[in-house]
Amino acid sequence: MAQQQQISLPAKLINGGVAGMVGVTCVFPIDLAKTRLQNQRSGQQLYKNMMDCLIKTVKSEGYFGMYRGAAVNLTLITPEKAIKLAANDFFRHRLSKDGGRLTVFREMLAGCCAGMCQVIVTTPMEMLKIQMQDAGRLAAQQRVMPSVVTTLKMGGTSAVLSRAYNTSPASQVMRVSATQITRELLRTKGVTGLYRGLGATLMRDIPFSVVYFPLFAHLHQLGQRSSEDPSVPFYWSFMSGCMAGCVAAVTVSPCDVVKTRLQSLKKGANEETYNGVVDCVRKILKKEGPTAFLKGASCRALVIAPLFGIAQVVYFVGVGEFLLGFSPYP
Repeated sequence: MAQQQQISLPAKLINGGVAGMVGVTCVFPIDLAKTRLQNQRSGQQLYKNMMDCLIKTVKSEGYFGMYRGAAVNLTLITPEKAIKLAANDFFRHRLSKDGGRLTVFREMLAGCCAGMCQVIVTTPMEMLKIQMQDAGRLAAQQRVMPSVVTTLKMGGTSAVLSRAYNTSPASQVMRVSATQITRELLRTKGVTGLYRGLGATLMRDIPFSVVYFPLFAHLHQLGQRSSEDPSVPFYWSFMSGCMAGCVAAVTVSPCDVVKTRLQSLKKGANEETYNGVVDCVRKILKKEGPTAFLKGASCRALVIAPLFGIAQVVYFVGVGEFLLGFSPYP
């Protein structure tokens, strides 16, 4: 039993990492469309919907333009997903009484704790990813409106970011790397610069985990073959992860819009800045109406559903256990 527990945690970390990398590779273009749709304001809409956004991105930036910022995600998704899934398992185990079944409240509490743990990695990951993803939208806006001069709201102009984003209609966007953005943020703002929007990230990720993990657990349990044989087919794990992920993603979509707006360092023409979560919510309601909080909701559902479906398949098949030479099944 001691050996199993020693191997179990690293195996779960491997499972989370593999699942995150596979899932991100599959759905990243949709995530890019979600970020751009959420950041565009009413009256300045460059994209009509997800497909229109992806088509225009390919035309203006090439095929790999859809994967702008993917390197950041692929690098940090491993610890992010590993922490999220392993933390939920850990807290579920700690909250269960003698291995008994958890109440719904305790399941939600375990999910809440997992959501709080993951923001250590999620916040800087999302911060860097959003800058990379939104750069194409800002460049496209400048081509449509040549007189637009974007400004950087970082308490001072950044040489690195200005070179990357300030373009004329005839020029190309100078590529900027996540490393450059990180160095500039650390130089101007310190470590706190990477954690801009932490409150909004917590506001999104904690409710997401509270909804997702208990819902997945109950859906997954419905697929058990019998009380004597609690194993579940891999396709049921996938479907359970997809359904729970979809519901949780749509539920917290308004929080994701607020987080995206707060973490965007660059603003286009006539795009307001925000002084925190409350100010952001108030300005969005006043200028764009309640429907603005659902921008990119369908894209987010299409991203999260397969992402967590794949994650749960990898997790329950036991890829990490296999790689470590330990069978996840008794």
